[in-house]
Amino acid sequence: MRQALVGAVLLFAAACAVVENATDRKEMRVEGARLFIRGEVTSRTPARFDALLAANPQLREVVLEDMSGATDDGAVLGMGYRIRDRGLTTRVPAGGEIFSGAVTLFLAGDPRIVAPGAVLGVHDWEDGFGRGSSYPRDAREHAANVAYVRYMLGSDAFYWFTLQAAPPDGIHVLTRAEMMRFGVLTLVRTN
Repeated sequence: MRQALVGAVLLFAAACAVVENATDRKEMRVEGARLFIRGEVTSRTPARFDALLAANPQLREVVLEDMSGATDDGAVLGMGYRIRDRGLTTRVPAGGEIFSGAVTLFLAGDPRIVAPGAVLGVHDWEDGFGRGSSYPRDAREHAANVAYVRYMLGSDAFYWFTLQAAPPDGIHVLTRAEMMRFGVLTLVRTN
């Protein structure tokens, strides 16, 4: 099952003709047992992410500080599976703001912590031809994301919610109640 999910992610990335980004739009740093990430996930991000994981076996937590999202969904899903495989916690600190693909990455943590004052924003995705929600529920375009969210949360309900929650071309900021309802938030902490 796990290999099939990884295979689906790789096929999805290839099918989307992911183009290598000319620049890497994120910052990563290690402090003790924490890996801090800020910026945008691109197709170049996984290589550095994997190198930092390999070089720092003491890592226990991935802290997502300020992240606008991702330009490569396949990169996000692959990184997410590696976070889950390592049993790492994901955290958004007070004042942190993560959106779109960064929220998808956050789902990989076990557990997932959102400090008061943190912002998580979701939206429908667009493939250049239309909104993702315009595809029928059984369309192959949903397959990799549905499988990922189901694997991380035990249900794909959150994925379908994200397609409908935001206004057209806008962001929906998740409430604490929504985070709890969909299992996005697993631990409540004050820091």
